[in-house]
Amino acid sequence: MKPLFGLIDLAVINAAVYLFEINLTNVYIFCLYITISWILIAVKNGFYEVQRHTRLIRLGPLLFRQIMFFAIVLYAFIGFFKHPHISRLTLGHYLVSIFVVLCFIKFLTVFLLRKYRTVFRGNITKVIVIGGNQKSRQLIKTFIQRPDFGYKFDASFSSKDKDFSLNNCFNYIIENSIDEIYFSVAELSNKQINRLIDFADNNLRELKFIPDNKDIFSKKLKYEYYDYIPILSIRSIPLQDHVNQFIKRSFDVVFSLFVIIFVLSWLTPILAILIKLESKGPVFFKQSRNGFNYKEFYCYKFRSMTPNKNAHSQQATKGDLRITKMGAFIRKTSMDELPQFFNVLFGDMSVVGPRPHMVSHTNMYARRIDKFMVRHFVKPGITGLAQVSGFRGEVETDEDIINRVKFDIFYIENWSLLLDAKIIIQTVSNAIKGEEKAY
Repeated sequence: MKPLFGLIDLAVINAAVYLFEINLTNVYIFCLYITISWILIAVKNGFYEVQRHTRLIRLGPLLFRQIMFFAIVLYAFIGFFKHPHISRLTLGHYLVSIFVVLCFIKFLTVFLLRKYRTVFRGNITKVIVIGGNQKSRQLIKTFIQRPDFGYKFDASFSSKDKDFSLNNCFNYIIENSIDEIYFSVAELSNKQINRLIDFADNNLRELKFIPDNKDIFSKKLKYEYYDYIPILSIRSIPLQDHVNQFIKRSFDVVFSLFVIIFVLSWLTPILAILIKLESKGPVFFKQSRNGFNYKEFYCYKFRSMTPNKNAHSQQATKGDLRITKMGAFIRKTSMDELPQFFNVLFGDMSVVGPRPHMVSHTNMYARRIDKFMVRHFVKPGITGLAQVSGFRGEVETDEDIINRVKFDIFYIENWSLLLDAKIIIQTVSNAIKGEEKAY
């Protein structure tokens, strides 16, 4: 299927050349150039490495990177082949057109494939699961509930069963033409794992393991070679990639400028008057918090409390007498957070990311909550995945902060611009509807 998708894309980018007056001296050389360039970029970008379980949200960044690099190579053609007469504007129109068409084709093919698997039960991969623990059961549930992924769950085996035998598993796999084997590392010995690997290799079956991560929450292992030595990194963080950093920072700057110019420019004077009329004290409240790489910075908010000595150590609680009437309103609508767009513009924060905590709370949670410090691998955000998933505001129990860390780690390991957009839209929706813990 992947070669077919590649041929379709190549047909689109080559056919589109004839629809625009680019002023090419030799159209055949140009087509050969863009064909080779597209293939090389696609291989490097992993453009066609879209698996049946790949989330749709990942397709956007993949398409954007492919077109961005293709655009650079395309404009390089002008200088490389010394063709100054080529219309740069028309070349831009060509790029935009193929981007729109390829986006449509990419999403349409994924959609149709998923419908084909769900409705007609085609393109099916037969699987078994070896393991009887919680993670194994969750995987089986996913296979059953997501028919669009195209997995047909056939059977499960557990080492905890009295009659468990790898030989029985092997016989079942052969007799039922199983394509993929999933096994839990926690339930098999090293000797059994080696037997399973040997069987899979010798019988052309794909073997995948369910890691025993011992409450590390989510982990995306990164496999690399140092010369000829294989190395596993504990997690892969998309925002450590310089291209992704540039994309996210560009979005942050544009979005924060938009809010500052078109919202805060007129809203700040109004809120300042209302805040001052109700209580004495500054309009803005600043608090030292931990950000990227654990560095401290001043986080800005509209003041929502009467000035008090516990403001930097005691979190707001339900019915907190320190909160003013105006403060209750701006906290309920999350308007008190708007000055943090200046933090975003200055580079201390991002629009979306793990919410920063007070320094005293950060130090406390770092000692009590495992993996809490992972949140500081990226810039903190005005809003975040944990907040739109119901874990915002007051931390009443350790379970609240544990769940917040789980969502934060998932965000860090699965970042995409589309995920940011989804979180922003959900944040605006929640602010309009109002949230239970927005106090």
